[in-house]
Amino acid sequence: QVQLVESGGGLVQAGGSLILSCAVSGRTSSTYLMGWFRQVPGKVREFVAASTWSGTNIAYADSVKGRFTISRDNAKSTVYLQMNSLKPEDTAVYYCAAQRGGRLTAVDQYDYWGQGTQVTVSS
Repeated sequence: QVQLVESGGGLVQAGGSLILSCAVSGRTSSTYLMGWFRQVPGKVREFVAASTWSGTNIAYADSVKGRFTISRDNAKSTVYLQMNSLKPEDTAVYYCAAQRGGRLTAVDQYDYWGQGTQVTVSS
């Protein structure tokens, strides 16, 4: 089992920045793929960003490319999502997820999920 705990969400004005953290514990493996997804009420959960632990393969949704950055601290077993130039449409619950191997962008291929952290961007 893998446990994921997100933190760092909150309220920010448009144009501002936030950094989300995802602490990973349990039967972790350097081969796990880590991803960030987001969801608003009434809509499907959507892909935001994902990375292998090595960082050799990284993907971003077009809507966040150039504004968000996914990174990892292997020593701390923590994955980060740096979010800059935030927009009101970025408002959502953000989830950290892990999978053993599959398509980075596919929500249904992730095996483990955190509880989510709310990000609200005011206009």
